[in-house]
Amino acid sequence: MIDQKNAILVMKKYFLLLLFFFSILSFSQKIESYRLTKSEINERELNQVSDFPIYKAFECSDKAGVYALLLCENQKSISKKDTLNTKIQAIYTMSDHGGFLEKWRINDLLENTEPKETNIWFWTKYCSTKDLDGDGYIDPVIVYGTRNENNEIRRVKIITIYKNKKYAIRAIECDLDYCRSFKKDKDWNLLPQKIKTYVDSLVAKLRKEQDLILHDG
Repeated sequence: MIDQKNAILVMKKYFLLLLFFFSILSFSQKIESYRLTKSEINERELNQVSDFPIYKAFECSDKAGVYALLLCENQKSISKKDTLNTKIQAIYTMSDHGGFLEKWRINDLLENTEPKETNIWFWTKYCSTKDLDGDGYIDPVIVYGTRNENNEIRRVKIITIYKNKKYAIRAIECDLDYCRSFKKDKDWNLLPQKIKTYVDSLVAKLRKEQDLILHDG
């Protein structure tokens, strides 16, 4: 009888030890992200996922698995000085049984404005693939902009993806008050405070480094 009680106590201790070990393992899950080379993009056959050439690609891992973030630009006009795009596409996908499971996709293109928009591009310097709120999952932030025929920045868009839902900030730059705007999605305040704080600091950084206004008229 005593041996049986001791055996049960040992089993309980062993179970608690295992539970503690796996909880530590779970919390220590690394959030990683690195840029893929052209050869790695080809090896993973990621070109078949996008409609346009892949400008840059990143492999990201978190508690949910391993993903690829593809930033694609259609490179409509290519010269020695510059590459001009009329359409862009961002795709977040993971390998799945020999294919790809797409989590989300962003599409945009030039708008018919005056002065005319001539280029749309990903601002990769300001994009990020980090766990912004510390929950073990990556919260991608995608930033892109457009320029007009006067080589002035016209539109800036910042899209934050939280639990596979998009939360956007849309800005139009203009020297005149009536044609300038800065709008956050109506659901913006549903984001965790840590994410909102990060994006607010990113907006301030864009204002400072790119001499942008980024507020309503």
